[in-house]
Amino acid sequence: MDLEIIGILVLWTFLFGYTMIASIDFGAGFFNAYSEFTGKEHILSSIIQRYLSPVWEVTNVFLVFFFVGIVGFFPRTAFYYGTTLLVPVGIAIILLGIRGAYYAFATYGKTKQKRYTFLYGASGLLLPASLSIVFTISEGGFVSINHGEPRLDYWALFTSPLTWGIVILSITALLYISAVFLTWYADQAKDKRASQLLRTYALTWAFPTIIAAVGIIYILRSHNPIHYENLLQLWWMFAISFIFFLGTVWLLIRKINYGLAFTLLVAQFAFAFYGYGFAHYPYLLYPHLTIYDSFTNKAMAISLISAFIAGLALLIPSLYLLLKLFLFNKDYVHGQASRHY
Repeated sequence: MDLEIIGILVLWTFLFGYTMIASIDFGAGFFNAYSEFTGKEHILSSIIQRYLSPVWEVTNVFLVFFFVGIVGFFPRTAFYYGTTLLVPVGIAIILLGIRGAYYAFATYGKTKQKRYTFLYGASGLLLPASLSIVFTISEGGFVSINHGEPRLDYWALFTSPLTWGIVILSITALLYISAVFLTWYADQAKDKRASQLLRTYALTWAFPTIIAAVGIIYILRSHNPIHYENLLQLWWMFAISFIFFLGTVWLLIRKINYGLAFTLLVAQFAFAFYGYGFAHYPYLLYPHLTIYDSFTNKAMAISLISAFIAGLALLIPSLYLLLKLFLFNKDYVHGQASRHY
């Protein structure tokens, strides 16, 4: 296997990890804010705060690895994406700052005001919306090279159905992922009211997620026919993803084995995410940049691959220990030890 393919697979794995973990985090923040504004904070707030307290600091580790790696493996991405992503990434940094301020002033301090909770919940929806713009830009049609410099056509970007399709998918998917996980978590805490409410949220956002995904594929047929044809060739990956989706929904409807339901959900998104990535191969930015155009030298590539695989080997056990020792600790999950964390 070429070093270019290994490099992009490693980066895509980090991006998938961030997508799953951040979706749970962002969705939890939204559901926490929504529960306060609908008078259901007495049902959800304790469960959500119990989840957020130990994990919010590690959410962005995967994203940092990805951004460092994409520039390290493919230096020319900095040229093409550096200026074009100035606005969306700038917005994302501001939103990350808002989320950090919420923890500083609300979670660890004595300030408990609804406006902070609202800002935190809203930022959880706006962050994936701003970051998902990268996927839209990578499909081509928005970046042109003028006098040797890449220029982003903001009008074309924000009036494109593909942009809003991807934004809608990012929001519905994160709410669906988060609701399924929190349903499992509330069930482990033996909190029936919270698990029932979160189960309702999970079922509410399940089918909009699938509809949005199908809508994006339909839009790609005219926007990027090459990517669309590649997606059709990988139909079996999306078929398997849909089977896992049905399994998750069936378990939620039957109110059984929420842990297995979340496992099937991860498998569903893994097949869809990697299927999308394989169909996008070899382009990083259609049609200007492929993974072969600006790959780093062999020695640097081997070093980066080794470092990133070692990082992944460290992160996965760390996340397992975090789940085992904190989130799913028998005392902590029932709220008996939350004061210690």
